[in-house]
Amino acid sequence: MKIILIRHGDPDYEKDSLTEKGWREAECLADMLCRQDTDDPHCLKNTADTYFYMSPLGRAMDTAAATMERLGRKAEVLPWLREFEAPIWRPDDKTKMRITWDWLPQDWANEAIFYDRDHWHESEYLAPYKVWDEYHWVTSEFDALLAKHGYRREGDLYMAERSNHDTIVLFCHFGCGAVLLSHLMGVSPMVFWHHFCAAPSSVTTLVTEERREGVALFRMSAYGETTHLYVGGEQPAFAARFCECYEDETRHD
Repeated sequence: MKIILIRHGDPDYEKDSLTEKGWREAECLADMLCRQDTDDPHCLKNTADTYFYMSPLGRAMDTAAATMERLGRKAEVLPWLREFEAPIWRPDDKTKMRITWDWLPQDWANEAIFYDRDHWHESEYLAPYKVWDEYHWVTSEFDALLAKHGYRREGDLYMAERSNHDTIVLFCHFGCGAVLLSHLMGVSPMVFWHHFCAAPSSVTTLVTEERREGVALFRMSAYGETTHLYVGGEQPAFAARFCECYEDETRHD
């Protein structure tokens, strides 16, 4: 089975939609995904074993729209594919609550607990809030979806109760996607939230490996791909990143 995670295009957060650039990115994405006359593994086969799911938030739905229209398909809305929603007080800023992963590196990266797959959420900065409840809800619903498609989680493996070549396409968000990947790979989500960068409209691909009958593991073959943007003459948005050097005029927070 193949899982394709797609982050929404360049966002207009105020309107919960896409910027003009984001709409162009969504079209470039559809150009790649919907080509039917090629063996390119990035292209979707518009067949009964390809399934589409999307976040209920506008920016993800708008990103999916171009692809769905071209394929003549509809994506099922799954509430847990929304952006990961568990605001916290960041250690250096008590003026407003922020998304769970918007931290300065010096406030977490030297603390071993944040890299601990079983205890990261027990940090004094996360434990008082609903971070674990949200994580458990999202990952439990994700496992239920995979079980529906024939792969039941047992420990850190998936029992292939119905091996198949289904393709599951998820239009979602950076924070949520990082949570799903951390769950599949058995690592703290802090690693994906801070050390990986998935630009708007980027594509991440995972495929099952069933080297012994009935036992599967998900292997990531590509993360945060933006080939479709370069092919379409569109530069990746900076929305996923912070300044490369402190003196740069790109965003610091």
